[in-house]
Amino acid sequence: MYSRFETIWHFIRAHPKRIGIPVALVFVFALSRVASSFWRDSPYQFAPLERGDLQVVITATGTLEPEEVIDVGAQIAGQISSFGTDANGKVIDYRSEVEAGMVLAKIDDVQYSAQLLQAQAQLKRANADVLQMQAKLDQAERDWKRAQKLGPSDALSSSSYDAYRAGAEIARANVAVAEAEVTQAQAQVTSAERNLSYCTIVSPVKGVVIDRRVNIGQTVVASLNAPSLFLIAKDLNRMQVWVSVNEADIGKIHPGQKVTFTVDAFPNEEFSGEVLKIRLNATMSQNVVTYIVEVATDNSNGKLLPYITANVSFHVTSHEGVWLVPNAALRWNPPSPQTDKAAGKRDASQSSGKPKRIWVKDGNSIRPIPVSIGDTDGVKTEIEAEGLSEDMQVVVGMQDPTQSGGSKSDSVNPFAPTVPRGGRRGM
Repeated sequence: MYSRFETIWHFIRAHPKRIGIPVALVFVFALSRVASSFWRDSPYQFAPLERGDLQVVITATGTLEPEEVIDVGAQIAGQISSFGTDANGKVIDYRSEVEAGMVLAKIDDVQYSAQLLQAQAQLKRANADVLQMQAKLDQAERDWKRAQKLGPSDALSSSSYDAYRAGAEIARANVAVAEAEVTQAQAQVTSAERNLSYCTIVSPVKGVVIDRRVNIGQTVVASLNAPSLFLIAKDLNRMQVWVSVNEADIGKIHPGQKVTFTVDAFPNEEFSGEVLKIRLNATMSQNVVTYIVEVATDNSNGKLLPYITANVSFHVTSHEGVWLVPNAALRWNPPSPQTDKAAGKRDASQSSGKPKRIWVKDGNSIRPIPVSIGDTDGVKTEIEAEGLSEDMQVVVGMQDPTQSGGSKSDSVNPFAPTVPRGGRRGM
């Protein structure tokens, strides 16, 4: 029917005077109604075949982390008595900029100062004992020398001779013991001095305080694990994104790979980075294995904050000027053998489960085109085939009869009088 209208339309265009303008306008209107009814009642959904660029990416989520974080703890137990001041003269707090050796906090040092005084007193006593033992040794050695000159004789009995010799040896041993006690006392002093120095918590590096975990008056208890007081990031100008990547995609990730990501804090801005390394300690959750991929990114503008969630895209490959079709076009097949007979026999390769053809509009029908499938971005897929053109329409699905206004049998003849639906019900 549609071809007959085309023939009549070409006749009108060739002989407008013989037909007459009013008649021609009426026919054009009728023809447009029939054409619109035909396309409205088409059972297929179409999408244009496009030529464009394809970016193949792997998407995942991750967390922004400082490049290097120092956990500053306490090696002794005690109560926090005060905080230090930062480079701006303000009390150490979150986001305080600190230098290496700068005081972060102080622990009450009364007990440790007393222990140092006690150790110093013991050292003095040990030194005095050494002097006393040394004096006794000198006396014993002089007595022993006189005994050696006399020797065992009528003037000096053998027992007295032996006693002087033993006295000298005992005196030397007492001096050695006293000197050992001095060494021990000195070690106690050193330990007490070190414990006292631990009362002052200093920054080991230059950086920014990203977490302060204690308050003034809070008691820290040192055990097998040193209690954490401050978390300092060495350089927030360089950040990392720790991304969890599925094992199925990890083979496409490599160091130096280009990465882009977005964060909810700045939804209209895209940040860039590159893969730094892939950690080998995989984790398993609900039988899914994931690897942590470290992505380095520049944060010299200071916008990115630690621990923000990032939506990451790993750029695997890109293709320019290729034929692209929606993925739905590769999944679609004619719904019945009758449609296959009208459009062509079903390709036997479809039974493999991997689509290798698309269906395109061919006049009032559709026909298949064998294609070679390339990469996909999850929405569109690259294809290659002969005879493709940009004016082609590919089938992506079937029309929903409830939304299209019914089937072809419901279409209205534009030349027949319209009967109101209400009047028809009353008949």
